[in-house]
Amino acid sequence: MKHLVDILQVLIDMLMVGTVSVAALAAVGMSMQFMMIVNVLMTLFVVGGNALISRFIGQGRKKRASALLFSLVLLALALSVVISIAGYFGAYNFYSWMGATAAVVQEGGTYFRVISLGISVIFLDTLLYNALSAAGDTKSSLYIKLASSALNAGLNYLLIFGHFGFPELGIEGAAIATVIAYSFNNVAYYVLIKKMNAKLDFLPIIRWKDIKRVLKVGYAGAIDRGVSSLSFLFFVSIITAYGTAELAGYQVGLRVEGIAFMPGFGFAIAAMALVGQNIGKKDFDKAYNMGIISGRIAYVFMGSVGLVMILFPEYLVHFFTKDALTIAVASKYLILVGLAQIPLAIMFVYSASLRGAGATKTTLKVNLLSLWVFRLIPSYIAYKMGFGIVVIFAIMNLETLIKGIIYWRIYSTRTWLHTKV
Repeated sequence: MKHLVDILQVLIDMLMVGTVSVAALAAVGMSMQFMMIVNVLMTLFVVGGNALISRFIGQGRKKRASALLFSLVLLALALSVVISIAGYFGAYNFYSWMGATAAVVQEGGTYFRVISLGISVIFLDTLLYNALSAAGDTKSSLYIKLASSALNAGLNYLLIFGHFGFPELGIEGAAIATVIAYSFNNVAYYVLIKKMNAKLDFLPIIRWKDIKRVLKVGYAGAIDRGVSSLSFLFFVSIITAYGTAELAGYQVGLRVEGIAFMPGFGFAIAAMALVGQNIGKKDFDKAYNMGIISGRIAYVFMGSVGLVMILFPEYLVHFFTKDALTIAVASKYLILVGLAQIPLAIMFVYSASLRGAGATKTTLKVNLLSLWVFRLIPSYIAYKMGFGIVVIFAIMNLETLIKGIIYWRIYSTRTWLHTKV
């Protein structure tokens, strides 16, 4: 549910920004692609940290898990400084390199500069949420996120449009609201972790051995995320070549699709934690079954939402924009991706289960092969041959189906359960 609230927050951002201009809408959408690159560094400590913390909790070693969490906070802060500097000074260039129009570059640069200044709170939000999930506490973070989403929506209303005496900042106001909401999350997570009887704590001990173990697992996950992020940027650049309306339509469709796949992410994180905890207890059969159960819930939920996207695409899209071409593109996107929600759910949960077991090298190989062989190269060829944007969307969904089948086959072997971390 926390991930559903996440995407609803993004949707509210885009609903409000969409009233500013199509360029602003496209700019916010493209910023999500850039944040995928930022997620590479987060993966370096989050995936490995999640795997180890869940195992320590499963073994009843709270102090060891708490010491690791403290070390990861320091690592996250150090890495965030580098990203903040690069993001702030390179914001406008990022959009230019993606081939965006001048209007999108201007709006996007303004938005992403502010987001870059708040990278540290975004890093800590991701780390603390995943740490609590690894420890088995997912309800508390949901309540925190509900409160911050309400705060974000209220600040959007004030800062984007300039109500009640606040300055009318447009897209910059949306970015400021987002950073404030993340800051609120961090304060709430800190209070939660420091309360009595919490499953985790901040224990100021640095164990280099555990940090090395985290990085050993995390580096393959980071490479995986890096390759995926660069691949998606390349994919978006292909879509950008079709025009601003096509790009905006894709971004709107992607955000609406998030209603389905963000809960999928939630089940994936739950599977990652449960698999890791049960491997820590040496209960391999239960670890395997936790992934199976999570997968079934995920594909029932995502498949149901996918059906809604197929049946009512225009209705879902028209909240974000009144531009006819953008609505047409986004509607076609939703119809196609609605058909791919079940294999996407399988991919989410089973790949996360493998990461929870520490098998990040396996997920790296699968994603690298699938994205380039079945998505990017065919999409580039289709674009050069003059095919329309719908063909690009169809290729994307075919790749999702193939990847889902691959993960299902790997998961069924059970060999990943015995990965050494």
